[in-house]
Amino acid sequence: MAKKKKTTKASDLPKAFIKKLESVNAKRPKTVIDHILEHGFVTTEELSELYGYDHAPRAARDVRELGIPLETFRVKGKSGRKIAAYSFGDPSKVRGGKIGGRKAWPKLFKIKLASENGERCAVCFTPYEERYLQIDHRVPYEVGGDPEGDLDVADYMLLCGSCNRAKSWSCEHCKNWKTDHSIDICKTCYWANTEDYKHVALRLIRRLDVTWTEDEVPEYERLVKLSKYAEQDLPDFVKECLRRVSEHEQT
Repeated sequence: MAKKKKTTKASDLPKAFIKKLESVNAKRPKTVIDHILEHGFVTTEELSELYGYDHAPRAARDVRELGIPLETFRVKGKSGRKIAAYSFGDPSKVRGGKIGGRKAWPKLFKIKLASENGERCAVCFTPYEERYLQIDHRVPYEVGGDPEGDLDVADYMLLCGSCNRAKSWSCEHCKNWKTDHSIDICKTCYWANTEDYKHVALRLIRRLDVTWTEDEVPEYERLVKLSKYAEQDLPDFVKECLRRVSEHEQT
């Protein structure tokens, strides 16, 4: 694997920074930190193959959410394709207030979320058993941390694994997540509230995540066939159908 120069030598890091790294006990971020300390950087390939973290950006995000800066760069993987790699960022940018990590979510809190909002994903609205849903901050932890006081269901949401990964990717590529850290901007984002939002990661976009389940699947397959007949990609075909319905109602 070709190595870039953006590696991190433990001997070059300030003692205060090392102390903060050593204070991390949670398994996933600690794994990332220990590997970087030993090897200078860690790749998504290594996180998957050595440690079983198939969603490597989530592992890197765990470190960042503790206030520890990471830089992302590209290296060549075993297949010859470019893959992501992570090394420590500027130690002066460490956010010490978050080094203790997130609050733990009690089991009853997840049950309360499901009771008030339904056993479904808050983004695609697909129904799932509660055990398959994941608790997520409406405002990313990296931006707002844990809200003060007792746990409030209004500050959190239940997401399916697919939507949680999509939200993570979108947020991590947003300027507000990277530099500005404005809670108010996050609150007006699609990923915080799909029913009342102004933007998607600062882009002027309107988005609708739709799934077809169980008895609805034949309807989806019919749409696929019709879109092929119309020689349109499925999203464009569905939008065209909705456009025609809207125009018909206006006449």
